[in-house]
Amino acid sequence: MQLNEEKIKHILHKYKEMFEILAQYDRTREWPIGMARLDITLSRRTIQKLKKIKEKTGKPISHIIEEALEKLGNRKP
Repeated sequence: MQLNEEKIKHILHKYKEMFEILAQYDRTREWPIGMARLDITLSRRTIQKLKKIKEKTGKPISHIIEEALEKLGNRKP
């Protein structure tokens, strides 16, 4: 089955994110999806704030941090 150029462009556009993930895997041999552990040092005040938010929301601290980073990334300069 031969694909015409239009069909190829459609497939590349539709699955762009997946192709980017596979390309990154080819470069690094690591899957860019999933979870990875990171050890960081934070002030005690920041840790206490995170624990209070965790108690209020019931979310794990890692989720709180991820959500905050996503909000920062979505801000307009």
